[in-house]
Amino acid sequence: MVTPILDAVDAVFKALADPTRRRLLDELFEDDGQTQSALERRLPMTRFGVAKHLRVLSEAGLVTTKRRGREKLHFLNPVPIRLVHDRWVSKYAEPWAATLAGLSRRLEEPMEKVFEIYIKTTPERLWEAITDPKQRARYSFGVETQSDWAPGSTYEAKARGGTIDIAAGENLEVDPPRRLVQSFNALWSDDVKAEGTSRVTWEIEPVGSSCRLTVTHDQLREGANDELYGGWPMILSGLKTLLETGEDLDTPGSLQYLQGSQQELPTA
Repeated sequence: MVTPILDAVDAVFKALADPTRRRLLDELFEDDGQTQSALERRLPMTRFGVAKHLRVLSEAGLVTTKRRGREKLHFLNPVPIRLVHDRWVSKYAEPWAATLAGLSRRLEEPMEKVFEIYIKTTPERLWEAITDPKQRARYSFGVETQSDWAPGSTYEAKARGGTIDIAAGENLEVDPPRRLVQSFNALWSDDVKAEGTSRVTWEIEPVGSSCRLTVTHDQLREGANDELYGGWPMILSGLKTLLETGEDLDTPGSLQYLQGSQQELPTA
């Protein structure tokens, strides 16, 4: 039986098979968050052609959109690239893995980062996995997030039995099982502490027997330290794997945690 994870990987490979779609990804790679009209000016094709290719990329999860006023912005979503990496690249060619890690960092330019993933689960189970500290630790590098999850309440994220402070903030909006908005203060190093407060929004939308989870990390300063948001692809890939298979996903970040390294805990 083909699993949902393999279905998603197949869709990514099919979307990348077309050179025009790869060109569109390159354009978003260079300048994330563009309107369709802006992309049309960069490509020698009709508006209909660009819209068709963007639809294929969106269906594969490689591009996600967000409304800002009257504009519809297109963002490159690195989460499916993480899934491809975990399924194919890392076990066949480690140099490719290093290259792809560099690509992931380049994809994630501030000020606003949007990550989207489809998970075969219910909104209630997904909400529980986000807010339950023990489940959260299984896909977030061992980091437990503790809170009473009331609007206006605070939360704390700690690693290794509560001995290492990872993050803290306030639950600005709490609407289970649909929407969670949090302020985010990174604490794991002096460099990230200096970045100040940003914001993370979790949005859950039922789609058939699955859920679309969109995580937006915004209010980041220009040139913000990419440690603030660089872990999201691994975290969301691990969340998908946990809910769909019951297993933990081995990623560079989670393996680093399990090996006891105290350097560069990549969280978000």
